[in-house]
Amino acid sequence: MRLRREPAIEIKTPAQIARMYAAGQVVARTLAALADAVRPGVATAELDSIAEREIRSAGAVPSFLGYFDYPASICASVNQQVVHGIPSHGQRLRAGDIISIDCGAILDGWHGDAAISVGVGEIDPADQALLDACEASMWAGIAQAVAGRRLGDISNAVERSVRGSGDYGLIREYTGHGIGTEMHMEPAVRNYGPPGQGPRLLTGMALAIEPMITRGGREVAELEDGWTVVSVDGSRAAHFEHTVAVTADGPWVLTALEGATSAAAERAGVRLSGRDPRTSATVGTRAEDRLATRAAPGGDGDVG
Repeated sequence: MRLRREPAIEIKTPAQIARMYAAGQVVARTLAALADAVRPGVATAELDSIAEREIRSAGAVPSFLGYFDYPASICASVNQQVVHGIPSHGQRLRAGDIISIDCGAILDGWHGDAAISVGVGEIDPADQALLDACEASMWAGIAQAVAGRRLGDISNAVERSVRGSGDYGLIREYTGHGIGTEMHMEPAVRNYGPPGQGPRLLTGMALAIEPMITRGGREVAELEDGWTVVSVDGSRAAHFEHTVAVTADGPWVLTALEGATSAAAERAGVRLSGRDPRTSATVGTRAEDRLATRAAPGGDGDVG
C-alpha cells in the first residue's frame, strides 16, 4: 500500500514573520498610494507604474512582474474582470467603474500579497454593496485564522459571510494560498466548504485569504491573453485579500497598513495592530531565517 504524502506547509519563526510584516507594509503603502490615484481618466498602466515605483523605492521587488511571464507589477481588474487583469494604456477608468488591484512585493526574500477593490468616483449602491460584502467575507475568514482551528473553518466563514450578505456568485476556481519564501505555497485556501476540515492551523503559518465574488453567477472564463479572468455573465466583480500570520495571540494581518483602522475588521472581531513586540525586537539574520524554517503536514485542495 502506498501512503499519500501530504504537501508541506511552511512554518515561520517570529523573526521570519517580522520580515514578512516588513514586506507586507510595502504592499500596504503601495495599495494606499494606488487607491489615492484611482480617478476617472487614469489608465490602468499608469497605476502599474505607480506601483512599481513605490515597491522599488522601498527596496523591494514586485512579486508579479515576470511571474510565469506576467507583464506587470499589479493586476488591475475592472468591472466584470474578476482577477488577473493586465494593466493597459488603452484601459482608462470611467466614473462609476469598480476596480480591484492586486499587489505583491518581495523584501529580503519574503513575500507580501494583498488586494483591494474600490469605486471610481460615485458608484452604484449595488456595486458598493458588492464591495462591502466581499470585504466582510475576507475579514470573517481572517477571524478564523487562529491556532488550533482547521483550514476549513476559514473557508466556511468566508462562504457563510457571502451567503449572508446577498445573492452573490462566489468564485470557486481561484483560491487563497500559503505564502512566505514564495508567493504561492501550500495550502490552498478555498472560499467555500464545511468547517472542521483540512490541516490544523499552527502558530507560524502565513496565509493569503482572498475571496472573489460577483453580482451574478459564479462562472468565469479566461480571456485569450492567458491571464484576465472575467465573469461569464458580464456581472461586476470584487476581490479583497490580506496576508495573515497565525500567532499565539490570534491573526496578525501583515498587509494592513500600520496605524490603520477598519470598521469591517472590527465587526468581524479582528484587531488590527502594528508590530508584534515579540517579533519586532529582532528580525535575525538571513542565515538564521534559513535554519529556522520547518514544515508541517498540509491538506488537500487546488492551488489558486
